[in-house]
Amino acid sequence: MSATQLFARTVAAAAAAGAVLAGGAVPSSAASPAAGFGAVQYDSPGKDTRSNASRNAEWVTIVNKTGRTLDLTGWTLSDAERHTYRLHLKLGAYKAVRVHTGSGRDTATDVYWGSGNYVWNNDRDTATLRDARGRTVATKSWR
Repeated sequence: MSATQLFARTVAAAAAAGAVLAGGAVPSSAASPAAGFGAVQYDSPGKDTRSNASRNAEWVTIVNKTGRTLDLTGWTLSDAERHTYRLHLKLGAYKAVRVHTGSGRDTATDVYWGSGNYVWNNDRDTATLRDARGRTVATKSWR
């Protein structure tokens, strides 16, 4: 079994069971949401130089937990201070995308917020994913 197939089965089983996913993503309602959070790197490794490379080392992973492609156009990712990034992508079945804080060239696996500052607070923050209608799909907090 390939790594992609194993990932897809693991995510599908966790979503079906309403389980906590890697990185602590927890469904926000009784029904399992179509997307959630995977790993988060909120504290850019090394010294905070405010360089683009340092800002891009800060990221949040969004995971499609379904067996179908999700159109995330118009969905938003925001922090507790309401800094907001609007998504413009389709995320394949059981795929994940990292949203980097700095600037870069978007790919199927990595997109870039384009912020000139760090977004995620190192001591505590909350990432919120909302659908195109503004409904909260998932949250992830750290302290």
